[in-house]
Amino acid sequence: MVEKIIDLPQDEIRKTPRLSKSKYISGLQCHKRLYLDIYQPYLATLPDAGTQAILDMGTDVGELARRRFPGGHLVAAGYRKTEAALAQTATLMADESVPAIFEAALMADGVLVRVDILERVRTEDGAPAAWRLIEVKSSTKVKDVHLDDLALQRHVLVGAGLNIVSCHLMRINTAYTYAGGEVDLNELFAIEELSSIVLERQVTVPDRISAMKAMLLASTAPVIDPDRHCFTPYECPFWAHCTSQKPARWIFHLPGAKQIASQLAEQGIVTIDAIPDGTKLSAVQRKVKENVEWMSEKLEAALKTVRLPVHHLDFETVMLAVPRFAGTRPYQALPVQWSNHIEQDSGELVHHEFLHTEGTDPRKSLAESLLNSLGSKGSICVYSSYEQSVIEQLAEFLPEQRTALKALVKRIWDLHPIVKEHYYHPEFGGSFSLKEVLPALVPSLRYDDLTIREGGQAASEYYKMVFVETDWIERAKIQEALLAYCKRDTLAMVELRRVLGEKAKGQARI
Repeated sequence: MVEKIIDLPQDEIRKTPRLSKSKYISGLQCHKRLYLDIYQPYLATLPDAGTQAILDMGTDVGELARRRFPGGHLVAAGYRKTEAALAQTATLMADESVPAIFEAALMADGVLVRVDILERVRTEDGAPAAWRLIEVKSSTKVKDVHLDDLALQRHVLVGAGLNIVSCHLMRINTAYTYAGGEVDLNELFAIEELSSIVLERQVTVPDRISAMKAMLLASTAPVIDPDRHCFTPYECPFWAHCTSQKPARWIFHLPGAKQIASQLAEQGIVTIDAIPDGTKLSAVQRKVKENVEWMSEKLEAALKTVRLPVHHLDFETVMLAVPRFAGTRPYQALPVQWSNHIEQDSGELVHHEFLHTEGTDPRKSLAESLLNSLGSKGSICVYSSYEQSVIEQLAEFLPEQRTALKALVKRIWDLHPIVKEHYYHPEFGGSFSLKEVLPALVPSLRYDDLTIREGGQAASEYYKMVFVETDWIERAKIQEALLAYCKRDTLAMVELRRVLGEKAKGQARI
């Protein structure tokens, strides 16, 4: 399908748009993505709540990083006020008393960049000004895309006449343990010099910019088939648009590494059904290809290993880039909520729940309430290994509760591997996530009716409720939504066990 620009006059289309850091990275991923980013951005899928929370966290980390450079000045002009930002930057650069500039705006070669931190390097009297280029990321390690980002920025800064003596990435240091009081910014942030690698990569920047500019002069988007590049370094927001005309059983819907789908596509295979017999596939991929409901003879026996009373447990956690509680590290998973649906020996279903609503360390009160709810008898049904890891971390943090918490681990009964090893439904689409399994087996019990529908959104809303929101009515709404979401997860396990049990019994009668 040829995509034409229908909302811009032809003379406007022919003007090469100005590039930016984000547009350049889009172009490196895919020229079609860049084209659509500029001319038809409305075709993009908006980021979900979890993704938006990650973006917001990056913004917060960037603002905190500036405190490492006392006396630095922010270029206050917004991203749409280019001329004002360029002028403010020039004024700050000329003022030798300014040690660092935040969000400095510079332009060269048709590319505008806003630099996170431009640090002035003191030189001898009369020597030309020199600068350190520092990119800030909420990431915990250096990624390939960061190097491309820095290479473009250095290209523009040098093109604008700046003397760049070094290039750095400022990232989160997960080895830092917060001791309480003021956060030690020197420990929270690690600054890595990447000058030599950036210089090597900068060599390719001019040609890449030229190729992007030439492509953007066309009146139609380039024809590029969706492939694994759509997920590197990030999932492309135009994936749904570019794949909307693909068949329901398109080869790229095959689960697992996209490399396999790419190899099959190169052989001219368009659909999963057309995969030749004898092709090496994983067990899950074979089930997707066969596309039929499947049940092992051992399903009933596996389900019967559970012991009453059955506790169905789910945690919700938050991972703070900047730790707030003594003894915690950046991005450490902190449990703030649990739900427990208990199937009693009598068959009665009882529900317990806990949600920490204050801006204090939640772990002690959460662990105490959890132990009280789980008691000492019965299996603890979960749907991943995550709950076990949370309990083990609680045991390490709370020595006085360590024995009781470790005893819980011995009672854990994971439903996820039982489903994965003994049952498959075509509507799973190759995924054994609770969000995919539940609608297929218990269509009356979905997540569509909930305000919060996935874990990333839950973490984001919890952070907002506890650390941001001041309106008590809004806080109450978030609290209600969080409780409903976690409750749905544990009720889902109850119903999955019931439906699978009925299917296993039906199979045994055949």
